[in-house]
Amino acid sequence: MQTENAPLAAATGLDTGDTAWLLAATALVLLMTPGLALFYGGMVRTKSVLNMLLMSFVSIALVTVVWLVAGYSLAFGDDAFAGLIGGLEHAGMAGITPNSLTGTVPTFLFSTFELTFAFLTAALISGAVADRTKFAAWLVFVPVWTLLVYVPVAHWVWGPGGWISQSLGGLDFAGGLVVEIASGASGLALCLVLGPRLGFKKEAMRPHNLPMVMTGAGLLWFGWLGFNGGSALAANGVAAASVLNTLIAGCTGLLGWLFVEHKRDGHPTTFGAASGAVAGLVAITPACGVVGVLGACVVGLVAGVVCSYAVAWKFRFDYDDSLDVVGVHFVGGVVGTLLIGLFATATMTGGKEGLFYGGGFGQLGRQALAVLTVAAYTFLVTYGIGKAIDRAMGFRASADEELTGLDQTVHAESAYDHGVQAGHPAPHTAHSALSKEPPA
Repeated sequence: MQTENAPLAAATGLDTGDTAWLLAATALVLLMTPGLALFYGGMVRTKSVLNMLLMSFVSIALVTVVWLVAGYSLAFGDDAFAGLIGGLEHAGMAGITPNSLTGTVPTFLFSTFELTFAFLTAALISGAVADRTKFAAWLVFVPVWTLLVYVPVAHWVWGPGGWISQSLGGLDFAGGLVVEIASGASGLALCLVLGPRLGFKKEAMRPHNLPMVMTGAGLLWFGWLGFNGGSALAANGVAAASVLNTLIAGCTGLLGWLFVEHKRDGHPTTFGAASGAVAGLVAITPACGVVGVLGACVVGLVAGVVCSYAVAWKFRFDYDDSLDVVGVHFVGGVVGTLLIGLFATATMTGGKEGLFYGGGFGQLGRQALAVLTVAAYTFLVTYGIGKAIDRAMGFRASADEELTGLDQTVHAESAYDHGVQAGHPAPHTAHSALSKEPPA
């Protein structure tokens, strides 16, 4: 949400076109979290698929409550302390009415749009610790993490007076820092708190349902058009360019990953195609509204290639990032945020330029400092939250729960028992399931 491209201060009055577009974009971004649930759900083994789905869906509910109580105000309220955090003037959405405007759109709509970013980011982290997380601990982690990590970083980058956007001059159009790097660094921190899955590096832990993975990736790609295009906060040329850049980067990311697979492994895969598309989409997120078409092509391609190698780092460095949140979201977010320093164009930014467009190394340095700061802050605070929860109630499921599967042991369900819940006998006929009388 770069204000250079959406001059909120200069805008006056409600614009119905901007409002209609942001309403549609909000619905698109909402769909991304169920899409992520499918994407992650297909990547885990059968015994944990329902747990994976629920971790995403419950994040929607938990973050929404936090956002309404204090999250929105702290992130987007007037700066209260040196560009680090907003105030509490809008706690409980106080002072906001249907007539309140943020730029040319209703403030309620702007807040809802930003809320969809917040709960998607929390849900992303779950992929790093799949198969072994206590559900009760996740219910505690998500609201605490939202308040202590997501909200401050969102204020730094997008909030009024935020230090990264206003003092440093860093660029993040739609969430490379706030969403991708924050979730990736946080995922790495929780990986270290929980430790590896039983059988890590000894057992094959392949995705159980690749059609589900592809479907989830498709829904993510679809929603990402609203995620990035809506960040213009207006129905204008920057929104259109962001949508096009998003589509381009997803395509070149997919092709880059498949090229690496073909050269390295001898066969391109559907899993690689889904992962490559997501890597390209991750990388273009911070850059979609600040680079041109050529820049979008390069950003997606570089991310697809780099992330295809980065997902194997967990085996070399011995951290169990179950579903490659670090390898795709953190690394892809870093790639896209840094490449802004090379490919930013004045046409898109309203003045700031990257190295390849005559801007020198200044913007690249600002992007690098923003990356380092957000990565360090989110990693350290998340690690602290994880350790505190682990000591207070235990963050990791027991060995028996992990071996049996969290679907059965935590939720008393199974995704592939055709509707029969664990511990309940199957009815003999459809009639007996609907009637108190036994079947004839």
